[in-house]
Amino acid sequence: MSVQLNHTIVAAKDRDETAAFLVDVLGLEPAPVYGPFRVVTLSNGVSLDVVQVSEAVPSQHYAFLVSEEEFDAIWGRIKERGLTFWADPHHQRPGQINTNDGGRGLYWSDPNGHNLEIITVPYGGG
Repeated sequence: MSVQLNHTIVAAKDRDETAAFLVDVLGLEPAPVYGPFRVVTLSNGVSLDVVQVSEAVPSQHYAFLVSEEEFDAIWGRIKERGLTFWADPHHQRPGQINTNDGGRGLYWSDPNGHNLEIITVPYGGG
């Protein structure tokens, strides 16, 4: 068997709010509870296991490879919700998208300050 990422834990101030935010903006299936986690499952079978923590949540980066159609739908939901988005990871180009590597990409923040990204082409163009 080849090595594959199965899941990662996403720390959150509010587990249910964060899972609902991810499901809603990304257009995913509802996140069931598994032990202390809300399990947000992506189409490739990898899950983001959202857990509530009482300490400060360090900002992490989560990037999602999406189709052009999914990009348009997610970008639409971001704009509908009035969320700020940027073309760059350092949030210097607000309200813009990028066209890096011949695709499209953008960044936005979740309720915990995690830096989320959608791209239509993997880094390096392929």
